[in-house]
Amino acid sequence: MTSLTSTSVEGQRPPRSWNWVGILPFLLFSSAFLLGPAIILLVRSLQANEGGWTLGNYRQLIDPQVLEAYGLSVRISIVTAVVGGVFGFLLAWAIIYGGLPRVFRSLLTTFSGVASNFAGVPLAAAFIFTLGRIGMITALFGFFGIDLYDSDFSLYNFWGLTVVYMFFQFPLMVLTITPALEGLKKEWKEASENLGATSWQYWRHVALPVLMPSILGTIILLFGNAFGAHATAYALTGGTLRLATILIGAQISGDVLQNQGLGYAVAMGMVLIMGLSIGLYTILQRRAERWLA
Repeated sequence: MTSLTSTSVEGQRPPRSWNWVGILPFLLFSSAFLLGPAIILLVRSLQANEGGWTLGNYRQLIDPQVLEAYGLSVRISIVTAVVGGVFGFLLAWAIIYGGLPRVFRSLLTTFSGVASNFAGVPLAAAFIFTLGRIGMITALFGFFGIDLYDSDFSLYNFWGLTVVYMFFQFPLMVLTITPALEGLKKEWKEASENLGATSWQYWRHVALPVLMPSILGTIILLFGNAFGAHATAYALTGGTLRLATILIGAQISGDVLQNQGLGYAVAMGMVLIMGLSIGLYTILQRRAERWLA
């Protein structure tokens, strides 16, 4: 009797789990809009304009113009990520711990949610109407005898584009780092105060080390956000700044010196850089979850 019972128990199969069905739409979406296009980019980057397969498109990535485009994209991404990260962190700290009125906190949070998604042609047009050569603020300064464009300032160069990118970079930092700031446990601060630590010592030796993986991960996220931007830069500068994204558009759909294979190769290079950024962001977020979970 015992042997029959054990045999029947061993023969029972575990209940079938249907939990994987919940992620099926995500897998289909990722395959259709991420994996599929990446495969198409890889295949077309290995094709020559005359037909056949070639590695010549990738050999052209060391061309000075291509390297300059990559370098400009990396520089503007680093600057806006670091400056936007610092400014966004300070603003998020003011929202959570700065003692701001609840209404003001709600307004800043709502603004961050809207501004982080406000990009492209509308953002470029807004800054042209505001800080362009005949923009509202430029005209206001001119009324007081100050010409903004007499100095090195220009909305259409590297630093002008940096100012425009900052409009959606620091709000994204606010939205991303706020949950990490809220995850700091009150017991840590109380314990540090009981041991005689000042507020500065608490933030320097306890809070910031705990938050550092989240801060660095979010800055990497901001880097990727700026690195892949195209419409804002093109609408603002008209292609005078040779960013990597603008170079891709010029090679794939341009009228002069068109080389689609090179454009796809440059795009594959950007995919690799973005993949590395996502990998680093994932690693840092896992480290942050150990303390803030």
